[in-house]
Amino acid sequence: MSDLVPLFVILPLATAFLIPILGQFIKGFQKGLLPLVLLFLTILAINFITKGIGQPISYPVGGWDPENGIPIAIYLVLDGLSVLLLLIINLIGFLSAFYSISYMRKFTSQNNFYALLALMIAGMNGVVLTGDMFNLYVFLEIAVIASYALVAFGIERTELEASFKYQVLGGVASLLILFAIGLLYWRTQTLNMADIANVLKEGSNSFYLTFTQILLVAGFGLKAAMIPFHAWLPDAHSSAPSPISAMLSGVLIKAIGIYAILRLFFNMFIINYEISLVITVIGTLSMIIGSLLAFGQWDMKRMLAYSSISQMGYVVIGVGMGMILLSKNGDESVASLAIAGGLFHLVNHATFKGLLFLNAGAIEHKTGTRNMKMMGGLAKQMPITSTTSLGASMSISGIPPFNGFFSKLVIIIAAIKGEFYLLAVLAIIVAFVTLSYFLRFQRYAFFNKSKFTRKIKEVPFPMCFSMVVLVILCVGLSLLIFPGIRDIILTPAVDVLMETTNYSSAIIGM
Repeated sequence: MSDLVPLFVILPLATAFLIPILGQFIKGFQKGLLPLVLLFLTILAINFITKGIGQPISYPVGGWDPENGIPIAIYLVLDGLSVLLLLIINLIGFLSAFYSISYMRKFTSQNNFYALLALMIAGMNGVVLTGDMFNLYVFLEIAVIASYALVAFGIERTELEASFKYQVLGGVASLLILFAIGLLYWRTQTLNMADIANVLKEGSNSFYLTFTQILLVAGFGLKAAMIPFHAWLPDAHSSAPSPISAMLSGVLIKAIGIYAILRLFFNMFIINYEISLVITVIGTLSMIIGSLLAFGQWDMKRMLAYSSISQMGYVVIGVGMGMILLSKNGDESVASLAIAGGLFHLVNHATFKGLLFLNAGAIEHKTGTRNMKMMGGLAKQMPITSTTSLGASMSISGIPPFNGFFSKLVIIIAAIKGEFYLLAVLAIIVAFVTLSYFLRFQRYAFFNKSKFTRKIKEVPFPMCFSMVVLVILCVGLSLLIFPGIRDIILTPAVDVLMETTNYSSAIIGM
């Protein structure tokens, strides 16, 4: 099975190079190849999950074994956490690529679009698989450079401005991360994450390490667009083509931001209270401020972009509470519950936010506007878009029986059990604020009197198909609340984070 792990990087990378070459000679080559590749990788990830991953599967690139316990090869590591992210990335990637078959007809240079999308997915798959700090940086740069080009794909003034701002702040984040990797290498003389964890267990300069950790929190916080590092996100996510907005908001900020923080701070560093507190405060600010900023928006894509900041705040306070409890040797069962709630909401956010951006794309595709005040009456004219949008809006607002309700409930219960009472109250208040602006979205877009003088029709089949699959997932993922299903999909990822010191021994045997 370990021989299949590199396929998650090789196949999308090969697709990115094949499309510009063969796409010139074979009509529709790009529209067929990328969805097929991503569907295959989604099935492969599901296969790994259903068969169960007890110990991490490591694949040494080049086949070199460790010499005297020192890893020489670059390792790809597949465990419960990375396979969960791979499933999200490739599933949302498949649905976005399939949706693009109709959506991208109005754009030229479709070969470039699909090649860049494949490159972005290859980068994200590499980020969640690599066990090496420098290669994490390389894969991260592959993903974000492709995303810079995709944000500017429409080449209108607003899109170019958004991409430029995204590049500038993304460049700052990359510099902070690269500087931190340099400091880690200077201290440990290795770039292998498992080996670094092994060296750090022997004790080290706490100020030096704290400074490195702050650089990493700032760098990956910028990539994840957490408050106060969020300035690039509203413009970039609202300016990109909608399938790319779904990828940026539903997947990219998780893979190159939240995932990297989880992997490094749980499995490489020794968890300490101060950093845990900083991460939790950042999550709390993101949850509150993101929600208030979303409330003030009438541009539906900007509203969705700001709400992504708020919803990722829920994810971060979940794992942040778990980190605080672990750092204080608190109740491990409550820590596990908090982390499970955060990961559950991360999975759910990929589905309902991906769906909401596809809904927004369908509306803009047919009406030519993103201003909610200029809409109305779309429920009768676009019934599939309207129904799926209602499901996604209820899910993100935490209305039962949708998946968002259960993940928020788990986070709130963990906050009460862990005596984080203020966080529990704030999470409930923000849920009501979220409900209010998504009800306004439903009213102005779908149920008010129509502002359109021409007849509006439903979007084509590929766009409807992706939206219907995602709304089914918004209901179906609620089943993760039941132990039998949760133990297959979510619990292995939680165990990877709870067993903080097992990562290095599982990879290099020390």
